[in-house]
Amino acid sequence: MKRLLNYINTNVLFKVASLNSVSMIVKIISGFLTSKAIALYVGAEGMALIGNLRNFLSSVQALSILGFYNGVVKYVAEFKENMRELSKIISTVFYLGFISTVLISFFCYFNAEAINNYVFSYYNDYAYVIKIMAIALPFYALNMFIFSILNGFSRYKTLIVINIIGQIFGLSITLLLIYKEHIEGALISVVIAESLLFFISLVGIANRRSLSSLIKVKNINLQTLKKLSSFSVMAIFSAFLLPLVAIAIRNYITDNVGLKEAGFWEAMNRISHYYLMFVSSLLTLYILPRFSEIDNKKEFRAEVFNFYKTIIPIFAVGLFLIYISRKIIVLVVFSEEFNPVSELFLWQLLGDFIKVLSIVIAYQFLAKKMFWHYIITEAFSVAILYATSIYFIDIYGVKGANIAHFVTYVLYYGLILLIFSSSLFGVISEDDS
Repeated sequence: MKRLLNYINTNVLFKVASLNSVSMIVKIISGFLTSKAIALYVGAEGMALIGNLRNFLSSVQALSILGFYNGVVKYVAEFKENMRELSKIISTVFYLGFISTVLISFFCYFNAEAINNYVFSYYNDYAYVIKIMAIALPFYALNMFIFSILNGFSRYKTLIVINIIGQIFGLSITLLLIYKEHIEGALISVVIAESLLFFISLVGIANRRSLSSLIKVKNINLQTLKKLSSFSVMAIFSAFLLPLVAIAIRNYITDNVGLKEAGFWEAMNRISHYYLMFVSSLLTLYILPRFSEIDNKKEFRAEVFNFYKTIIPIFAVGLFLIYISRKIIVLVVFSEEFNPVSELFLWQLLGDFIKVLSIVIAYQFLAKKMFWHYIITEAFSVAILYATSIYFIDIYGVKGANIAHFVTYVLYYGLILLIFSSSLFGVISEDDS
């Protein structure tokens, strides 16, 4: 615990922890108010449709920026004093991202009807929402381009302030649209909220106008693309595939159990997302950079078990409190219509507990760029999630999807422990210490 606290005190990211905490609180409050508005004005059926659109948008966004975000952050930070290399990075990402985004936007716009049938089913006609998404997508891509540059230049405070302002601005737009247009307003807010953030981000990069001179077609570089490719494939694989599987599961619930029940499953996922934010933030800010520094098995093992001893018990207590308060949480966050959601908590909480145990170790894949380990384990978990969801939904109804979530992460955790068995449980030689 002492090592963790010392790292937190000295890590540059934690020097802006107070602002980051404010950003997270704003995000949670925003999510709560949005969920409440959806529950009151749209209902469980609308919640399911919104969930599908959010998942589809997430996949499209991942493709539009080609998964370059983390790679840009790394190499901008590395070459920020080297204008020649910096220009290669920025130019390559800007133009390839521009081409990718335009192609995807055109595809979505001119295939809006077919996408509508996949995302919303043929009996819902929201093709115009897909067209709005296609128009807004380039602004999202530009915003992420700006974010990655600011992050690479270590402009953490600027990023957090932009996020806070963006959350408040997005919340205002979302609540207004839901109040005025109900389900249609909610769907439109999903596809435009993150894109509108671009206009706020412009302010953050306004004093870096010299960067525009670095964006040149002649500086597009194949070696730079090769450097970014591993980041790109890993990011796209998860960010593109997992949301599509979520849509497939939700559609299966809709077709075989009911649209309202699909909305209950989406509501449970929303609650899960918000309490997991605290842990995921700690994993990103502490575990990932710490694993990147470690170069031997002894320290890796020490960090994993230190996290297990210090953070996991607190997380377990938090999950227990959430479970015993589940009926109150559902009523406060949603409405009486969503009372059946309380029956989904047990398996979701158990699955999330095992999920955190596993991803603490799995962050080593990202820290050490273990490309094939990452791809294979992610493919394994996605395939198991889909297969077990179909199996258990047929037996237990909507609760089956949550049981599948638990089973998936038990099997995923087993695979992770198998891969890192020697590092975690084996005899450590002097060369590994």
